[in-house]
Amino acid sequence: MQLNPMEDFQRDISYRLLKQNDGTALLAATMKDRFHDLVIEVKVEVATLKILSAWAEFRKSPTCDCCNATAKMAGLNGFVIGRGLQRKLSDVLGGSHGCGNLRTVLMGLLPLALNLGAAAGVTDESEMMDAIHEKLVGTCAGYVTPPAGRKGDAA
Repeated sequence: MQLNPMEDFQRDISYRLLKQNDGTALLAATMKDRFHDLVIEVKVEVATLKILSAWAEFRKSPTCDCCNATAKMAGLNGFVIGRGLQRKLSDVLGGSHGCGNLRTVLMGLLPLALNLGAAAGVTDESEMMDAIHEKLVGTCAGYVTPPAGRKGDAA
C-alpha cells in the first residue's frame, strides 16, 4: 500500500536562544517538513523582554501566498514577552491573512526569553534551574508552588 504525503509525515522544529553582548538576545527557530522550510528570528531586549525586531522567511511553502504572512511579523515589535503572548500572536498572525505555523513555532520560541530573564546572572546550572523555578512558579506544571514543609518554605 502506498501512503500519501500526510500518511507518512515528519516535521522538525528547532529553537535556539543566544545572548548577545549588547544586552539583547537572538531567538531563532526553524520548521522543516515535506512542504515547509521556515526560518524565524526575533531580537529581544534581555532586561525588559521587549521584542525589538521579528522576522520570518519561508524558504519553501505549500503556496506562494504563505510568504505574505511573514510581513505581519513586524506587528510583534514592541511587545513585551509575558502575559498576553498567545492573544498577541493570534491578533498579529491570525485570520485569513495569518499563518498557524508561524503562531505555533513562536509559541514555543518566545517563552525561552522568560527562562533567560529568570536565569540572568547565574552561571551554575543547578542554581540556574532553581532560579528559573522560583521565578516561573505557577506558569506550568513543572513550576508548581512547593508544598508546605519543603526546603526553603517558611514553617
